[in-house]
Amino acid sequence: MIWTAGFRTAVISPYEQLQFGQPRRFADQTVRQVLHLAGGGDALRVRLTNRYGRSPLTIGAATVAVGDRQAALTFGGAERGVVPAGEETVTDPVSIPVAPGADLVVSLYFPERTDLATYSHKPVEVARTAGGNRVASPVLPRGEQVEARFFIAGVDVLAAPDTAVAVAFGDSWFEGVGTTIGANRRSVDLLNRRLKRGWVVNQGIAGNRLLRDGVGEHGLARFDRDVLSIPALTHVLVHFGINDLGLPVMLGEPAVTADALVEGFRALADRAHDAGLRIVAATIGPFAGAGPEISTPAGLATRREVNDWIRTTDAFDAVFDVASAVADPHAPDHIHPALDSGDGMHLNDRGAEAMADAVNLDDLAL
Repeated sequence: MIWTAGFRTAVISPYEQLQFGQPRRFADQTVRQVLHLAGGGDALRVRLTNRYGRSPLTIGAATVAVGDRQAALTFGGAERGVVPAGEETVTDPVSIPVAPGADLVVSLYFPERTDLATYSHKPVEVARTAGGNRVASPVLPRGEQVEARFFIAGVDVLAAPDTAVAVAFGDSWFEGVGTTIGANRRSVDLLNRRLKRGWVVNQGIAGNRLLRDGVGEHGLARFDRDVLSIPALTHVLVHFGINDLGLPVMLGEPAVTADALVEGFRALADRAHDAGLRIVAATIGPFAGAGPEISTPAGLATRREVNDWIRTTDAFDAVFDVASAVADPHAPDHIHPALDSGDGMHLNDRGAEAMADAVNLDDLAL
């Protein structure tokens, strides 16, 4: 048996200049969070992160629940755990079997005032809070609900030695922005439902770029940590480019050229191949409906040029043409109206399904 990733969530710093979520602190509060597992196993352990914290993070108590089974999460046998600033920790194993697609409920009690939390800012799931230590309570008293995920980096599962895992590495089109909150209709969730063997964990960050920092470290910078660190990994799926092309308009930065994006994709492919992975690339999705503060004629022209290269290059092991799958045939720089979440830049539930269906399962061979 091996420990591998049953769930992953890419995190960002709460101190970034460009923010699409509200950073939070906690003090004498319980935070309860639902984690939708991509894969299962005979036991589990939870990965907690204080990567961007500036002081140690104290966890006074923690529990994990699957269905009607609840267990304490411990740290070297102790109820209380401390995660040093800039680091991560893994809880002791819990001997509760979990199935792919199960919802894991993690409750964390923070007895002391925390720093601003290292977090996932657009996970399409809500965290619930309550005052005091409520980790063992079946139902939390009424408290705040916020769409974010705090201090969690993933869940490891104890699985068979021949388990095969892929990672979806990219931006909001993987993280799931635009889909129904709490419904697990992200493109990665829907892709997992198509798989007969193995699974795909989700390392998408809304707003993330391939070439430049801004919302999270850029793709080339976080590749080793968020991709290569995953045991039993065989494939990486990538979707980058929308934010590389759109955010410079918003931020007043120089535009990114097609040559620069191509060079970045080639570097990503080379690093995947050097690690013995197969890499499956998505074409850059349409975003003309996002408005002039993001979408420009020059940026859309660059998108078309880079997509032509993605469709024809031999740099990748395979391509899934999500741009064609979700485009309005009468205006291909736009998302089809039936698949648009309403902001011209993100997919709704049907759009996420079309994105998942664009992946040829033979290209994953999990």
